[in-house]
This record gives sequence, structure tokens and C-alpha cells, in this order.
Amino acid sequence: MKFERFRAALGHRFNDPALLRQALTHRSFSSTNNERLEFLGDSVLNCTIASALYSRFTTINEGELSRYRARLVRQEALAMIADSLHLGDYLQLGEGEMKSGGFRRPSILADAMEAIFGAVYLDAGFDAARNLIERLYSSMLSAVDPNESGKDPKTALQEILQARRLALPRYGLVQTRGEAHAQEFEVECLIPELSIRCTGCGNSRRVAEQNAAREAIDAIHQ
Repeated sequence: MKFERFRAALGHRFNDPALLRQALTHRSFSSTNNERLEFLGDSVLNCTIASALYSRFTTINEGELSRYRARLVRQEALAMIADSLHLGDYLQLGEGEMKSGGFRRPSILADAMEAIFGAVYLDAGFDAARNLIERLYSSMLSAVDPNESGKDPKTALQEILQARRLALPRYGLVQTRGEAHAQEFEVECLIPELSIRCTGCGNSRRVAEQNAAREAIDAIHQ
């Protein structure tokens, strides 16, 4: 019944339900887990997103397409889709991972999402997996704006400063809040030559740095 509820939310009826069960099984729970399916699903996802971007945006060059794809297939995007499906409620985790909040951890959710794409591919072929990915990514694909830079904020900020012949920004950890399984990081971005100090928060230091860089770009353009 548990897996049937998730299958209904996913919108794919598995010919082999064992594939879905395996895709939702973390290595802490069983030696028959989702790691191999994750490997397969990662490739299916990258191919599908690359094809979707190539078809939608005919004037974007290879570098921009690659940056957009990287945005869409990264951990944060996958974890967001997993959250929308309440995937964490259906994961099979070992006792330690369950107690530490593994069902909320972005890395575990993202890996399971990729494993599901791999499971659908094995269950019903590439077209079924592609259709599922395009449906789940519909809003994210629609939000891609070819008139905006496909660069992440840290890269964009670095290029702005280099163009002005200024030193690169300095990032530093301000503080970490929350329990180990649900931490929030606060990072500062310093640009002394422009008297800019911005902060950003996120569920990883990388995300916090990107958010701080985004704030710094806004400050430069004010």
C-alpha cells in the first residue's frame, strides 16, 4: 500500500514493482539498494534535459546549454522535485539514517529521484522515463529564460569583478544553525574594494555562497 501511494503520485504504473521498491531503498537499509539505479538514472536524466533544452532553445550555444543543464540536474533541483512528491515519506532507510533525518536530507532525496528515473527506464524504456522527467521538470524548464545568463551567481560575480579589474570576492562561514541532519549555513561574501558585505543562507555551504553572491551582484547593480 505504501509503495502504491507513491506510484500514484509519480504517475507511472510499474510492470515490475520490485524496481520501484529498490529505487526507494537506501544502502543503509539493504545491500539490494538504489545505488546502481541512481547511476543509470543520472544518465537518463542528463540526456533528457539536454534534449529538452536543445529543442526548446535553438539559438543558445553549447556553453550556455551546458550551464542550464547543470542547473536543472543538480542536487537542489532533484531534491525539490522529490519534496513535491513527498518522496521522503516512502524511503526505506536504516535505523541510523532514519533517526538522523535522512528522509529529509537533500543528497538522499536527489539520489533516490535519479534511481526512480533509472527504474522507470528499466521498467518501460527510455520514452517512458523521458516523459516522466519532462512532466516533473515542466515548470523548471518553462522558467528557463534564454535572455538571462545561464551562469551561476558565483561565476557571474567573478566575471563582473574581473571585468572591472578588481580582486575576487572572499567567502567566509558566519555561523551554522540547527541539528546535524537539518543544518542551515550562513556565509558572507566580501568585496572590500566596493565596500560590499552580503550574506546568504542555505542547507549547504555551497548553496549559501551562491545566495550571498547573488546578493552581492544586486548590490553592485544598485
